Amino acid sequence: MDSREIISQREASLLELALESWRFQRLFGRALAKLDPLEAARFTNQHRYFVGKIESCLADAGMRFVSHEGQIFETGTAATPLNIDDFEAEDVVVVVETIEPTVMNTSGLVRMGSVMLRKVNS
Repeated sequence: MDSREIISQREASLLELALESWRFQRLFGRALAKLDPLEAARFTNQHRYFVGKIESCLADAGMRFVSHEGQIFETGTAATPLNIDDFEAEDVVVVVETIEPTVMNTSGLVRMGSVMLRKVNS
């Protein structure tokens, strides 16, 4: 089912903007890690504010992002694993990176996320 069937055109537009913002804030977060700690502190608060605004705007529209990082990946997880072919069926795998978050609203799944996995060490 297409996300536009579940949400209105305005909500779909907000979602696209929020997803682009999510991607940008991830990049910005990686750039912050490379700065001098004193210089980074000033930008970290702005970064936190930006992320909060994204979440607030989505919540106002009844949507939220779901990150699966750190979770065991199982059949039925609302995300597409991009490297699933690297593992055997019996492997226990964990989500190490959310490439794109899953989007949920009060009715349920709006858009599947995408993730990268790694095998859990036995």
